[in-house]
Amino acid sequence: MDIPEREFGFNTRSLHAGAHPDPATGARALPIYQTTSYVFEDPESAAAYFNLQEYGNTYSRIMNPTVAALEERIANLDGGVGAVGFASGLAAQSAAFFTMLTPGDHVVASSALYGGSITQLKHLFRKMSIELDFVDPDEPRAWKSAIRSNTKLFFAETIGNPGGNVLDIEAVAAVAHAEGIPLMVDNTFATPYLCRPIEWGADIVVYSATKFIGGHGTTIGGLGVDSGDFDWSNGRFPVVSEPSPAYHGLKFHETFGFYGYLMKLRTETLRDLGAAMSPFNAFLLAQGIETLPLRMDRHVHNANIIANYLNDHPVVQRVSYPGLDASPYKELTTKYLPKGPGAVFCFDIPGGRDAGLKFIDSLSLFSHLANVGDAKSLVIHPATTTHRQLNDEELTGAGINAGTIRVSIGIEDAEDLIWDLDNALNVISSTSASTSAS
Repeated sequence: MDIPEREFGFNTRSLHAGAHPDPATGARALPIYQTTSYVFEDPESAAAYFNLQEYGNTYSRIMNPTVAALEERIANLDGGVGAVGFASGLAAQSAAFFTMLTPGDHVVASSALYGGSITQLKHLFRKMSIELDFVDPDEPRAWKSAIRSNTKLFFAETIGNPGGNVLDIEAVAAVAHAEGIPLMVDNTFATPYLCRPIEWGADIVVYSATKFIGGHGTTIGGLGVDSGDFDWSNGRFPVVSEPSPAYHGLKFHETFGFYGYLMKLRTETLRDLGAAMSPFNAFLLAQGIETLPLRMDRHVHNANIIANYLNDHPVVQRVSYPGLDASPYKELTTKYLPKGPGAVFCFDIPGGRDAGLKFIDSLSLFSHLANVGDAKSLVIHPATTTHRQLNDEELTGAGINAGTIRVSIGIEDAEDLIWDLDNALNVISSTSASTSAS
C-alpha cells in the first residue's frame, strides 16, 4: 500500500527530520558516530569521494553522520537546501564569509550586531583586506546608499543583539537582490521556530547553535544554512563560479547547481580552516531541537510578562523589547515574528555602570554569565563584557549605554523571576534614594 505524501508540521519535523532508526542496530535515538574516518569500499570509490565525483564520508573534519543528521534537521526547519555544522557560531559565520569573499571586496553590515560579530568583522576583514561599512539596519535606504561596485554581501541579525532591532528582511533583501548581492542573516535569537528568514528573501542563515537551538547551556556549535536560491554565477562571485585551483579547475556552481555554495563551504572552507563540529556536540544539539518549539513558546511567554513588568516599573528607564505595544518594531514583529520576538532583550536603569553592576550582584535566580538562550534565566552588563571592545559610537549604534542590562529570559515560573528582579530593583532604588539624600 502506497503511503500518501504529507507535509509534516514544525513540531513533528523537530523530532524526526534528518534522523532515522539506525539500520545496523535499530536504535531509535540518533547514534553518536565517534569516529575520525571511514573505510572505503574500494580504491575507485575513495578517489571519487576526494574528487567530489561521488558523495560520501571521508573524514570527520569534513562530514560525519551524526553532524549530518543535525545539518539536515536545521535545513529542513529553515527551508534551506542544506546546512553545514561548525565548532561555534562565530566559526560558522567566518566560514560563510571566507567562502564568498576575496581581498578587495566590500561588505555592508548592520550596526546593531552582537559585539563579537562586530569585532570579528572589523578585525578579521582588515586581515583579509576586505572593506566594511556599518549602517543603520532600520533604514533600507542606508543599505542602498552604502553599495559600491565591489559590494559582495549584506549582513544583519533578525533580532539585534542586544538592542532588539527587528530587521525588515524583505525590504533589505530586495535592495540586495536588485544589485545581485546576497543577504546573510544571523537568526540565533529567533531560531527557525519564530522566524525563517529564507521565506522573506535571505540567502544564507547562520546560527550560534550554542543558544536556543541547544537550549541548555552545555554545548558550543554553529550552523550555516543556504537557501539555494542565489545566483552565484551572476558575475560578482568568481570565487564560487570560476574554476577552483583546490579541485583541479572544478566549477562549484556549474557542477553542483543550487548546492554549489554549500559544497564549497564544506569541501574547501571547512576542510581547510578545520573548525569542525564534534559528533557528541551534534548529538546534544539535535536533542535540543527536539524540544525547541516547546521551549520557545515558554521563553516568549515569560519574556512578554517580564518585559511588561519592567516597562511599568518606576525605576526602569527604558525597555527594548520589540514585543511591547509601544515598541517601534511592533509592526515588524507582527510580520516576521508572529509567535513572539524571542526572549533576549535590554533595559536601562539609572546610575550608569555602578548601578548596573550592583543590580546584577543583587540577583539570585538569574545567572550572571556570557551566554543567552539557556533554559535558565541569564543576565549580563553588555558595556563591560560582551560589547566591551566597542567604542562609544559603536555602543550607541548597538543600543547600549552604561546602565544597560541584558537579560535572557528562561522557562522558570515568571512570578519567581519577577520576585528576583523586584528585589534587585529595590536595592537600586534604595541606593539612589540614599545618594540623593546625602
